[in-house]
Amino acid sequence: MTPAIELIGIDKRFGAVHANKDVTIAIAPGSIHGIIGENGAGKSTLMSILFGFYQADAGEIRIKGQPVRIRSSSDAIALGIGMVHQHFMLVEPFTVLENVVLGTEGGALIGPALAKARAELTRLAHDYELDVDPDAIVGELPVGLQQRVEILKALFRGAETLILDEPTGVLTPDEADHLFRILGTLRDQGKTVILITHKLREIIAITDQVSVMRRGEVVATRETMKTDVMELAELMVGRHVLLNVAKGPSQPGETVLEVKNLTWKDRKGIARVDNVSFSVRKGEIVGIAGVSGNGQSELLDVIAGVAKPTSGQVIFEGKDIGRLGDPARVRAEGIAHVPEDRQHCGLIGSFEAAESAILGWHHDEALGRGFRLDRDKVIARARGEMEEFDVRPSDPLLRSAKFSGGNQQKLIIAREIFSNPDLLIVGQPTRGVDIGAIEYIHKRIIQLRDEGKAVLLVSVELDEIRSLSDRILVMFAGRVMGERGPDADERALGLLMAGVEQDAA
Repeated sequence: MTPAIELIGIDKRFGAVHANKDVTIAIAPGSIHGIIGENGAGKSTLMSILFGFYQADAGEIRIKGQPVRIRSSSDAIALGIGMVHQHFMLVEPFTVLENVVLGTEGGALIGPALAKARAELTRLAHDYELDVDPDAIVGELPVGLQQRVEILKALFRGAETLILDEPTGVLTPDEADHLFRILGTLRDQGKTVILITHKLREIIAITDQVSVMRRGEVVATRETMKTDVMELAELMVGRHVLLNVAKGPSQPGETVLEVKNLTWKDRKGIARVDNVSFSVRKGEIVGIAGVSGNGQSELLDVIAGVAKPTSGQVIFEGKDIGRLGDPARVRAEGIAHVPEDRQHCGLIGSFEAAESAILGWHHDEALGRGFRLDRDKVIARARGEMEEFDVRPSDPLLRSAKFSGGNQQKLIIAREIFSNPDLLIVGQPTRGVDIGAIEYIHKRIIQLRDEGKAVLLVSVELDEIRSLSDRILVMFAGRVMGERGPDADERALGLLMAGVEQDAA
C-alpha cells in the first residue's frame, strides 16, 4: 500500500543544533501513527517541516507516492495536510464560525462564505462528533472545545492528513477520552492522523504504529500492538526508566502553610475558591486533585500572591501573607511558585533563557547590585540550572520561545528549585514533559520533601498525584470535598472529583 505520507532523509539544522538527522518515516493511509521522543528530540521540528513552517536542509517529502515541495502552510493545506498546534492558533474574540472561515473568505462579501461554512460545520460536526456552537465566542470556550475548533478548521480546509502536537496536554481525562473517540472516527472514515505526544499510555491506547525519535533521529518504528510502555520508554530515553516514582515514608514536621476559610471571587462575584481550609507541613507533599477548572489554579494564585483573597487567611510560618497581594513579597518570604501556564506566567518568550532563568529572583545580590545585573553571573547560573535539569539545547543565550514546551517547563522548575524555598507551590509540574524528564522532576520534588521542605502540588494527572503525594485533597467547584491518603483507589478519588460528598464517596 502506498504510504499517505513519506518523509525521506529529512535533515535540518538550526545553527549548531542538529534538530533532524536523516529522518525517514512512512505513514500508512487511514491509520493513527504516533511519534514520540524526549523534549528536544526533533518531533515538532519534523512536523513543522511537513506543514511548511520550516524548510528541510536535505531530504524529500512524498504524498501518496508523489514528491512534493512544501514551502508554506498554504502549500501543505492545498496538499490535504492540516495541523492542530500544541498552543492553539485561534482569534479569541471571534466566533467559532469566523475562526473556521478565516483565510478562506473567497472575496469581499463574507456573507456567502459564512453561510457555506455554517452548512459544512453542521456536516462535519455530525460526521466526526465535533459538536461546537458556531456562534460561540472562542475565547469563552473551554480548551477542549477550542481544540475541536482547530480540528474543524483543518477538516473544513479539506485535510486528509491531520497532525496533532501534544493534543492532550491541556485536556481533562474526559476531554482526552472524547478526543480519542474523534480520532478513531477520523481513522475509520479514511483520514490519516499523526499524533505527537510524550504520554506512552495514550500511544498504546490509540495508535496503530509508533515511531520513536531520540536526539533528532528515528531509532525505531513499531506496530503498537507488538510493543509496550516499558520498551517505548527505554527507546525514547536510551536507558531503563522508572515509570513509578520511588519514595520512602514522609517525616512531617511543624506546619509551614495554613489556609483558613479562604474564599476568592472573580469579577462577576462567583466564588472560584469557596471557604477552603487545609495545612501543609515541613517534610510532606500535599497534592490537590481535581478536574481542571475547579478552583485549583485560583487557589495557587492566591497563595502565591498573584491574587488577593476575598476573605480568609493564608498563613505562612506564622505570618498572614494573603494580605500582601504581591508575588515578589511572597517570594521574599521563602515561597517558590511553578505556575500552571508556563507560556503566560512562567517565562517571557522574547527573553534569553538566561533571563527567564532568573525571573522573580533577579534581585538576588549574587547576580549583581542595585539596578545592574552581572551578565556573566546570570549566564553562569542559567547554564548550571540547564545542565542539571537537562534543558535542551543547553544554550543560555537562546530565546525562551525557541525551546520546546517541555524544555521550557524544565527551565522554570529548575529556576524555582534552585531558589531553595521553604515551600514549593507547583502547578502541573510535568505538563508537556517527556518521560525521562518526568522521572527527574519527580525525584527532585521528593528530594525537597526529604530535605524538610514543604510542597503543595496541583496536577490533573491522577497517577502523578497518587505517586507523589503524602496526603491528597480533592477539589470540586472551588471547595475541598475531602482528604485521602496516597493509597486511595481511583474510584474513591473519582467520586470526590465528581462532587460526591466525602462520606458518600
